[in-house]
Amino acid sequence: MAAIAEHGLAGLTMAALGRQVGMSGGHLLYYFGSKDRLLLETLRWSEEQLGGQRREVLARPGTSARERLAAYADLYLPDGPGDPRWTLWIEVWGRSLADAGIRGAQPDVEEPWHRDLVALLREGAAAGEFGPVDAEAAAVRIRALLDGFSTPIAVGLPGVRREESLAHVAAVLDRLLAAG
Repeated sequence: MAAIAEHGLAGLTMAALGRQVGMSGGHLLYYFGSKDRLLLETLRWSEEQLGGQRREVLARPGTSARERLAAYADLYLPDGPGDPRWTLWIEVWGRSLADAGIRGAQPDVEEPWHRDLVALLREGAAAGEFGPVDAEAAAVRIRALLDGFSTPIAVGLPGVRREESLAHVAAVLDRLLAAG
């Protein structure tokens, strides 16, 4: 993951990656078949690691659904420019246009984020913390919002700061989920 984030997939050779991880480029190709497959499997691994953190955040006892939603957003957004996890996503999105295999695998990687968000939105609505909401549709909108704020942070656009982005997200969520 660090090598892909540092060099980008286009600038990374299997031989160089092999040297970095202590095996031959041929072994990497044997196990992964291609750089694109290596990218996809690295993304899956990264998201599985982050999934554990997401599940912990969403299961915190004694916290409101609104607090857990803020923690979900905080976990979702990149830490800053060059965030390795977000670099993987940007690489995957870029390669999805030309590779149906990568494009087809993305929903499986994204689905746990969506499923957990839908459950949280339903829980918050049932508890009266959120207004009546179509949880499926709201989750799609919220994830698009988070993706939209995340990309400029990850690529390091001048003037884009994580804390300001989180504040914008919170303001939109307050309006979207306002209790009646």
